[in-house]
Amino acid sequence: MKKQTVSKEVPLAEITLRKYEKPYNLKERDLIKKLCLSIGLLQPGDSRDVVVDVFHVLLKNDNLTSAEVEEKVIAARKTQKLPPVGIASSNIRRHLKRLKNLFLIENKGSSYRITENAKLSEIFTEKIEQYYLKTISERVKEYFEALDKE
Repeated sequence: MKKQTVSKEVPLAEITLRKYEKPYNLKERDLIKKLCLSIGLLQPGDSRDVVVDVFHVLLKNDNLTSAEVEEKVIAARKTQKLPPVGIASSNIRRHLKRLKNLFLIENKGSSYRITENAKLSEIFTEKIEQYYLKTISERVKEYFEALDKE
């Protein structure tokens, strides 16, 4: 019997946006966690939140290699008495790639930093809202228009 092939649709780009309560009286790590939840870097109820620490480390430090990010993430999680889950170097590199794919960080050579050392609100406006989100919504609109013609 022939095995049935399932078509797998691979998106060219994707972003998840969630709306939470306004950011009042949150500690810095909790604020970063809400941002990560808001932009789909973290799933609600997810206990593996190392991406929060990776992003936090990069917000506090400039031009770090992935090994330095890993060291600082491990130290930060120890300081905050968080379990050492998800701190493998391969996982740290995966989170760096995810942050880079959302234009939040960039790498120069082997070092990582916040994109153009800009403010996060500027990065959101210029890279995510005006470019990334715009191109995605324009393509989705094309699908709606194509169906209108059917």
